Parts: sequence; C-alpha cells; structure tokens
Amino acid sequence: MNAPLPAAATVETAELARRLARETRGEVLFDAASRGRYATDASIYQVMPLGVFVPATPQDVAIALQIARELGAPLLPRGGGSSQCGQTTGTALVLDFSKHLRRVLALDVEKREVQVEPGIVLDHLNAQLRRHGLWYPVDVSTSAQATLGGMAGNNSCGSRSIAYGNMVHNVERIAAWLADGSELDFGPLATLGPAERAIAEHVCGLAEALAPEIDAQWPTVMRRVAGYNLDIFRPRSERPYTADGSVNLAHLLVGAEGTLAVTKSLTLRLAPLPRARVLGVVNFPTFRAAMAAAQHIVKLGPSAVELVDRTMIELARANPAFRPVIEAALIGTPEAILLVEFSGEERTPLLAQLHTLVELMGDLALPGSVVEMPDEAAQKALWEVRKAGLNIMMSLKGDGKPVSFIEDCAVPLEHLADYTDALTEVFAQHGTRGTWYAHASVGTLHVRPILDMRQGGPEGGAAKMRRIAEQAAELVRRYRGAYSGEHGDGLCRGEWIRWQFGPRIDDAFRAIKQRLDPANLLCPGRIVDPPKMDDVRLFRYPPSYRTIPLTPVLDWSAWNVQNDPATERIGAPGSGGDNTGGLAKAVEMCNNNGHCRKFDAGTMCPSYRVTRDEQHVTRGRANTLRLALSGQLGDADAADAAVHEALDLCVACKGCKRDCPTGVDMARLKIEFTARRKARHGHTLRDRLIAHLPRYARWASLLPALPNLRNRVPALARLGQRWFGLAAQRSLPRWRRDTFWRQAPSLPLVDAGAALAASKSVVLWVDTFNGWFEPENATAAVRVLQAAGYVVHVPGHAGAAPCCGRTYLATGMPERAKAQLRALLDMLLPFAQRGIPIVGLEPSCLLTLRDEALVFGLGDAAATIAAQASTFEEFLAREARAGRFAPKLRPATQALRVHGHCHQKAFGVLSPVLEVLRLIPGATPELIESSCCGMAGAFGYEAEHFAVSARMAELSLLPAVRAAADALIVADGASCRHQIADGAGRDALHVARVLAEHLI
Repeated sequence: MNAPLPAAATVETAELARRLARETRGEVLFDAASRGRYATDASIYQVMPLGVFVPATPQDVAIALQIARELGAPLLPRGGGSSQCGQTTGTALVLDFSKHLRRVLALDVEKREVQVEPGIVLDHLNAQLRRHGLWYPVDVSTSAQATLGGMAGNNSCGSRSIAYGNMVHNVERIAAWLADGSELDFGPLATLGPAERAIAEHVCGLAEALAPEIDAQWPTVMRRVAGYNLDIFRPRSERPYTADGSVNLAHLLVGAEGTLAVTKSLTLRLAPLPRARVLGVVNFPTFRAAMAAAQHIVKLGPSAVELVDRTMIELARANPAFRPVIEAALIGTPEAILLVEFSGEERTPLLAQLHTLVELMGDLALPGSVVEMPDEAAQKALWEVRKAGLNIMMSLKGDGKPVSFIEDCAVPLEHLADYTDALTEVFAQHGTRGTWYAHASVGTLHVRPILDMRQGGPEGGAAKMRRIAEQAAELVRRYRGAYSGEHGDGLCRGEWIRWQFGPRIDDAFRAIKQRLDPANLLCPGRIVDPPKMDDVRLFRYPPSYRTIPLTPVLDWSAWNVQNDPATERIGAPGSGGDNTGGLAKAVEMCNNNGHCRKFDAGTMCPSYRVTRDEQHVTRGRANTLRLALSGQLGDADAADAAVHEALDLCVACKGCKRDCPTGVDMARLKIEFTARRKARHGHTLRDRLIAHLPRYARWASLLPALPNLRNRVPALARLGQRWFGLAAQRSLPRWRRDTFWRQAPSLPLVDAGAALAASKSVVLWVDTFNGWFEPENATAAVRVLQAAGYVVHVPGHAGAAPCCGRTYLATGMPERAKAQLRALLDMLLPFAQRGIPIVGLEPSCLLTLRDEALVFGLGDAAATIAAQASTFEEFLAREARAGRFAPKLRPATQALRVHGHCHQKAFGVLSPVLEVLRLIPGATPELIESSCCGMAGAFGYEAEHFAVSARMAELSLLPAVRAAADALIVADGASCRHQIADGAGRDALHVARVLAEHLI
C-alpha cells in the first residue's frame, strides 16, 4: 500500500532471512504479519520493512550488520516503537533491541553513572536505581515503554527538562557500530581513539567553516532536536551540552535517529532522587494569561511547569475517577492551569518557593489563583490526571484524529502567548482545533489539530496538514523558534531541516552522514534526503485505504461514527460509513503509542509480559487485525492464520479496555474473531466440552467420583490431554454432590414474589462455578447478606441454573451465548425494573452483564439490568457507605493479601474489595501487585497454553503468595483460586467466605 523509501528495492530478502537464521541466535521474522506489525509506530505513517530481526546478543547485531552490508540491505534500529514522526518505520531490516538487549552493564553510584544496553526501558532502569537513591531524570511521558536507545536516538526531553535538560545533556558515552562494522567509543574529546578523533576533526571542520551560518540560523531555544548536533563545536543552545563547555562526541549521535551508527551501549549521567516535592496549581481566567505568565514563573526555579487547558480540564471532570482530583486543583472555572513543581532535598525551602509563586501571581494581578499542594499523594494524583487527559484526547472516535506534525514547535517564552494565539487562528482557518498541553516551562506546547488523513483532495487531511505546517513554520520563524523541538524529525519533519537551517548547514549534515555511513545503509531517508511529510503513499491510512466488507457478530456501532474536527462532537452510532459495522474502526483506535508494553502496576498485557513479543501485545494484535481487515495480509487463509496466531495468547483479561489510552478492547475483539474462525473451521471436541459445561454440570455432579478420577490417575490425565487437549499437569475443577443447588432448599431464601415485595431485598445470582464447584462461596454470601438484614432471592434451580454464556463466548459460539444471556436477562429483568440490586460472586460472569450483554442486540432489558448489576463487594461497599450494611464482625487474626481478578481491575471495581475487608476490625488488607494469574477461564487448562499460563503466574502472583506464608489469601475469581492452589499449594478464599468466617 505504501511506497518504499529509497535504497532497498534490489535486496534479496529471502537470502537475507536465510543468512540471519543460519548465522545468528536471534529471531528472524519475515512473514507478512510480522513485517506489518513493525511497519508503524505512533505516527501517521506505515512503511513495510524488508524483515524484522530480534537479536539475542550484541554479537548478533554485529553479524546482522555484516550480512546487511554484504547484501546491500538498509538497517533500522528500533526500541519501543513509540516515535511520533515515523522514525522507526522504513523499508529496511528492522532490528528490535527491546526484547533481549536490555541489561544494566555497570553502575557507579559514587560517580552517578550507569552503562546500559539500548533496549532497556526507562522505568525499568529507574526501578533498579531507586534503591540507590538515584534516577535517570529525562522523564518522558512514555517512560513505561520508551527504551534508552530510542530516547538517545530521538534526543528525548520530558516534563522536568527545565531542571535536568534533555538526553543530550545526560549522555556521557555511546559505544556503537558504524555501518562498515567498526566498533567505536564516542565520548569526551580528550578520551577519543584515532578513528573517533578523525570523525571529530571532520565535524569540527564543518562547524568552523559554517560559523556565520550557525550563528545566524541555529535556534537558540533549549528544545531543538532537528538535524545533527553540529553545534557541539559551536554551542548555540541556551543550556550548554556539558557543564564545563567541553566537547563530547557522543552528543553527535544523540538525536541522529539511528542514521549515523547502531548503539551498543550508553553511559548515562544520573541524578539524586528528589526527597521532597511541592506543587502549585495556578488558575488562569484566559489561556493567553497562562502563556504570558510562564516566562515569569520559570524564574522562580521550578522543576516543571506543565499546561492543562480547558478541554483537558473538562475531559478530566467527565471521568468519575478523575473528577475529585482535578476539581481539588481548580478555583472557579479557569480556562487553563499551570502545574508548577518545585523539588529538592529539603521540604522547608520548597514551601518558601511555593509561597513566592503565590506572591508572584499577586504581582501579576492574579491574587488567590494558586492551589497549594504540598502533599505528595495529591501531587501524584494530579500528574496522573494530566497524563490521562492526553490519553482521553487521543481516544477520539471517528476517522478524524489528533495528528502529530507540528506538536513540538518551540519558541522563546516571551513569544509563547502570541505564538499560541496565532496558531489557534490557523487551525480555525482550516476548520479544525487543537488541544494544548505540556511543557510551558521551555516554550514547547504540544498541540494536535484534528485531521482526517483518509480524505483526499484539497480539503483532505494531507492538504490541510501541508497548509497548517507552512503557516506554523512562518510563525516559528517570526518568533525565532525551532520547528522540531522534542519529538524528532523522522518522516514528518525531515523536509523542514533545510528550511530551518539553510542549504549550507543541510549540506553539512549530508557530509556528516557520508563520512559515517557512506553506503547510506542506516535509516535511509531520515534527516538527509527525507521524503515529503504529506506523501500519501507513506500514510497508514491514505485516501486509498479500504476495508473488506463484513457483518460483525457483535454490535460495534458505537465506533461507527464520525466527528466534527472543529467541535469534536461525535455523530450517532452507526453513522460513520464503516462497511464492517464499526468493527474496523474499533480496531483502528490503536494509535501505536505502545502503552501496552508497560510492566508497571495494572493488568495490560499479560502475554507480552511473559513473551516480550510484538505479536503478543495489544498493539501488535490490533495491527494484525487492521492489516487483515484491510486485505494487507494476503488471501483469507493467510489472514485467518495470522490473526489466530496473534490472538492465541490473548487471555481476554480486558486489561487493555481500561489501561489502553485509546480504549482498544482486545477481549471483545477476540470474541468476534474467534466466532468467525470457528464458523469457518468448526469446533473441536475440547471446544464443546468447555462450552457446554453449564449444561452438563447437573449430570456430572450426580456421580462426581467418576470425572474426578482424572485428577487422581495420571494415565487418565495423559489420556485427557491426548483426546481433549487439556494439560495433564493441570488439575481440573473438582466435581461434588453437595452443590449449591442441592443445598438451596434448606437455605432461608425467599421466592421472587417475596423479593419484589420486600423493602430491603437483593438478588444473588449464583453462577456456574459457584453453583456447582464451590458452593461454600454462595452459601457464605447468603449468610453475610442475611446477617445484615437483607431478604435474599436466588433465581433459578438445579434444572435451570442461570448462566451468562461466557463458556460459549470463549469457544466461538456467539448465538448460544446470546440465547443463554437472553434467558438470564428474562430471569433478572423484573427485579432490575423495580430497582432491586443484582449481585454476583464471580467477577467475569457478573461483569458480562455490564459489557458483552450490551452488544448482543438484546434491547433495553440489557441496559436496565446492567444498571442494577454489582459485584458482591461493590454492593456491600456502597451499602456500608450509606449506613445500610454494618454486620457484627470479630477482629482479624491474620494478615490479608488480595489478588484482584483482571476484570475487577478492568472495570475499576477492585477497590471495593479492600474497602469491604476493612470492615473487619483490625484488618489491613494489602493488594498483591500482579497482572493476570494466567488461568483466564479455560486458557490455563489447555495443553498448548499451560507453560505460558504458569509463567504469567510466576511473574509476581505466586512469588507473593509464597512469601505471605502466614497471610490469608483472598481472590474472588474461580480461575485465580485454582491457579494459586495448583502453583503455590494455597487455598485462596472468596471475600464472601472471609466475611462469613468473621461474623459474630
């Protein structure tokens, strides 16, 4: 679909792949789907690579370089793939450093230096440094996925660059390979060897010859990342590259975007972790007032000055989780706020600086405009809101999207107000708008106008992008700023280098490239001889982009919309013109920001955490689906196979539903594509065994000893693996006769009529697993509810036990799932219509009522029931806050460690678990920081997935359970409890049982 960049048309890719496979230990990925997954980054571009190579060792890199050189294949190094300007896309052999080459090689705490491999992620490095009281302070917003090699290649900055500088200010040495295979050590001038010194002399000669042009053309603002750092020999930045003014040749490679050398290791300068921080939130009546004040605020010595405009304030207010946080920072209804942070070793001087900020705002005729936040917890919450506001902005539905191409122009602070006013007017001229945010401290405000890149012609996205870029460039020149201030050049801003610096300096950049990479093998088409930014052949969504028509299984009409770029208003569901009913647009919500590659707290993405494969991360899956839906993976068989492989390890945790900035819901997408695949290929015996479990559970429970033999006789387990594909190493749920349905007649439950008539009633929906396998959870829930004075009704009976249909959804039988859901809704609707709470014990089952049930075309009944459906803990926590749930409980005698079910995390209903457990006198429950347990319904039972399932559990959950030997382990998910029992030999309890055991 896209035109290749130069210099790769004649490469014999089959020979390249053969030699890499034969001569290295790395992974060689040349299939269409793998290439497609690496064809994009967080930019608007897509360029298919020749292939992908994932080196296992530095030696693999050196060999790959040699092979590529001999075959004339261009190379493109890649880290997290989160570049916004197309730096990590190209017709080249992509080298993915992020999987294996991510070690800390050396740490000198006294010198505050660390040597790392280029694939290490910033957050992972800082996690290792924290115990030494140090950190690497170039704190980019993508710190959870950005690699240090990529950050150096881009000359990344971060919110606190006013205090710590950019990457170039914090890199001491770079060991790297040149394209000819030579390995050089770039560092301070006095330490260079002969080869490195020759390069330095060449660059120095260019700088001396061009001194007048550099003095006249070079931007002097701190944020300037365009071209090569020729000015290391004639400094022009307002912040010197080195503290003593000396020259460091490593700085030539910083910001070079991989075009000059391939990084082997970086030596970085570290900083002490600030022991104290305070925050002042300045409220402004107008956006211009905020911009005008920034130049005065920076003189107070803050570590950060970040902007949040009115649009982001309202986005935060619209989110129930963020509303109290943002409103605590507001005075009235400001048009903009500035987050002004002061940090240091002692708290008292910082409070004095905060007071000075208050005085300054009074001097600027804005008395009483500062909300003081000395508490670090409140500060952290507000910083998270600022980040989340951007994420919400990027999740705009419709073909028009906020596009990065002028989002990091930098201007001197004294011109910031005039520049932002003028650029806002430019947007209006072209029928769009932008939301402003980020780094007011250094004159770099990120702004992304909404454009539809699929629309061609003079009013299309590309044409508008060109006109806006040209007008923005005029403004940058007028205010003596930098056109490329933070996010680099890539495909997006490369053509503006010659405009920014003039032809002679641009020719000098070409001379530097020729000196270090004469064959033009490293990232061709970047910085030197770049393509036009609006070449539609390089777009991910060019005007020629089309999807293959299909009728989806689920209702995706909420995504089948368009937006008004001037107002951001969204059209009615189903009005977007998508020939897949909205399915393709849901997939296309992925903008490749790579947040799914994070390893911090949260859920997303369990399979990536254990494999570190791009194929098995939300972004990789979304790209695979997009390529398949648009016919870019070949025929139907090839596309089907690629999609199956990409989704195979997806555990449907729904972590991406919550954690993904743009709301990509891979669990729901897997339901859709599993159904389509099974309709094409048919169902296996295992599929049927799992799917129909709720139907035959009643009969299996009559003779439980018979199916339970499988767990006691190894030969039967092996036979089960051969016949059904169920892992012999895994125990299966234990069948029993004393099911809940057989105990129900003896329990003090009421019928439907009594429940509808009672003033304090609740419907307890007992799902398949708690009904047939773990009845003690359901009976405990009944005891707890009745102890608090509730009349309890349990719908259904042994012959008609209600089921949500999840087993059918998981195995690709959507029509059967829909029938089960319809029967369940019919059973629950009378209670929901009367406002009677519907409470469930198994998170995945209950939350089906608030998720999948709403996209099966089941009408208003589904929405009515969803509004009344709560998890057991949600209901109890809400009732306790209202003073309606206060059972008498005996004090806790054990520590409580809680593992959250993935769906509890995805729907934000995990905190009620802790809230309810705190009702137990003396209880201080602690959350186990873990991702998915790895069971995920049937996933952990399947033979081909057993090993991956166990690895997921061993990442953090099982080690934490083993370490808490004296604690009571709490887990609401049936699968979670099974994994804990199998992997750690511990019995985890449902919250209902914990509460019941503490009843007096």
